Amino acid sequence: MCAPESTGREPEETMVPRRLLLVGEGNFSFTASLIDTLDPGVSVTATCLQQPADVDRDPVTQENLQRLRERGIDVRFGVDCTQLAHALQAHDRDFDRIYFNFPHCGRKAGVAKNRELLAKFFQSCADVLAKEGEVHVALCRGQGGTPADKPQREWHNSWQVVAMAALGGFILSDVYPFSCEAVPGYKCTGYRSQAKSFHVEGALNHIFTQSSPFEGSQPRTFRVRLEDQWFSFTEPEALAGKLNRRFLEASSCHPIRTINEKLIAGLGKHFPLRRLTCSFPLLSQGGTSVLPPRTCDPSAFWISLHEDNSYSESLTAEITEEMEDILLLFSECALPKSPGRDDCIAAQEGLREQAKLCLRSSLLVHAEAVICSPDFLPGPLHILTGPVYRKCHISPFTMPAFHETLLILGLNKNVKDSCLASLLDHLKDILDNLLTQTLREDSNLRPSVGYVLQPNGKDYVIHVKSLNFGPDCTENLIIGAVVTSIIVSHEQQCFVFVSLNLDLLAMLVYDISDWRLLWTFDNRFLKRFAPGKTERFRSYSLYPPRYVHDISFWLDKKKGFDELEFHTVARAVSQDTIISIQLLGRFQHPETEQVSLCYRLTYQACDRALSPHLAAAMQSRFRKEVQRQLHVSLR
Repeated sequence: MCAPESTGREPEETMVPRRLLLVGEGNFSFTASLIDTLDPGVSVTATCLQQPADVDRDPVTQENLQRLRERGIDVRFGVDCTQLAHALQAHDRDFDRIYFNFPHCGRKAGVAKNRELLAKFFQSCADVLAKEGEVHVALCRGQGGTPADKPQREWHNSWQVVAMAALGGFILSDVYPFSCEAVPGYKCTGYRSQAKSFHVEGALNHIFTQSSPFEGSQPRTFRVRLEDQWFSFTEPEALAGKLNRRFLEASSCHPIRTINEKLIAGLGKHFPLRRLTCSFPLLSQGGTSVLPPRTCDPSAFWISLHEDNSYSESLTAEITEEMEDILLLFSECALPKSPGRDDCIAAQEGLREQAKLCLRSSLLVHAEAVICSPDFLPGPLHILTGPVYRKCHISPFTMPAFHETLLILGLNKNVKDSCLASLLDHLKDILDNLLTQTLREDSNLRPSVGYVLQPNGKDYVIHVKSLNFGPDCTENLIIGAVVTSIIVSHEQQCFVFVSLNLDLLAMLVYDISDWRLLWTFDNRFLKRFAPGKTERFRSYSLYPPRYVHDISFWLDKKKGFDELEFHTVARAVSQDTIISIQLLGRFQHPETEQVSLCYRLTYQACDRALSPHLAAAMQSRFRKEVQRQLHVSLR
């Protein structure tokens, strides 16, 4: 069972264990069999809850203990698996693997008692496990309550192993059939505190690893400089951890960069290209744009700047580098080009008065600057890539932050139609090729990119049918748009703008089912990808638990209700763990005519340990924030 080939995992992904801890050993037959499969240098500590006197009369146990002592195995009695830190000294911890086979409270303990045992066990494991260690828990058929169980029990009737593990900060990273043949001689005992064996047919071995903490995605503070004045701002709570992540830099192996480079390389075979540098996504209110005024955009995230004189040369090199990047790019974006001294002072005074900027919601805000630059030429594809941010309703395939690639093509008006058709045909071929690179060989279905003409008769949306995302996925995912309706003053030229959502495209290509994974801080995500290659993604967090909470409130007649803000507050408070918001009902009081709304919120993390307690705490904070920010009265 310990060999890589018996786990179902790829050998290169299996950490070579050096120190093993086995808990809840009954007759020690598992340890006695396991040691024959291990390298001589592996250290093993085998423990059981019983005292030596409790097993003296069992000849099988005594025979196994004799084998262990001859091999120099550390055997300990009276060890409570829910209090491992008490049984093991500080210098005797940091185990690479902890095994617990068929845990049970004994006698006729129900699911509640066994859940409690698991919860306390996982919390105890956190004290003695190495940073990249694993916890192996074998459960009988159906006990775990995950889709891996065949048949799967109803959640309330299972041991809810993933939720109990989350209480200790663990996620389920793998699951495979428990094989007694892999450890010959193993005979599990302890069924209902008897010498009888558990029914191991259909049993599963669950592999848990430690998750990254929720504290790692708190809003960060950035500093920028306008001329000789420093300002600071905090990223919006709904975008915590999503500013300045540098996924597109040359040193990055992030799948978003890989997809973008493959896309551009494909276009380069058919068109001359000009790649442009994208500025930091902060925009001043006075900039030019082919889009409507941003002050009217309800989806915009607004940033408040504050004077900050705390900048010091003693800051770490990493932070200084991050700030310098923002300094250069932000200054180009926020101030007039080649300003005089008086203009700079006026700009700073204006910022002190209004102290507000916004994050761009589309790269089209830069289109006019590109077109109006002196070196812009018709014919080449001008390519701009960068992150964009917009408030949006919570749903599986809408995201508040994503990376956009914008193609800008200037055409002579007399060849517009033929050049546009050529561009769209080549783009379709490139996208179709990307989307089929990771298909299974036995798949009969092929994704196909299509263009849907919009009601104005000029613009298109680019959509693709998803093959892997399940029932939550709409029939066609919109991955971009083709815009020809924007009017830019120019006598001889017309312009085509093609926008592509790189995050959604990467999800489709790599079979990444959750957009939040693209923004994770967990290093295991990037380790799944080889630079420049497209391979199917294998998740390191399986079957994360869901928790459902309801909220109902009275609306303020004067203030009204902004549902987009409701979703934005939910996203911020839950740190992107709310995956669904469903309106359950609307009620109007017959006498006061006051309106009440009731919503159902579903919480689920994609790669962090979300426990029922933490989800409940988030819901409690959400109730307070909804009252404070949206001026509603809870029922």
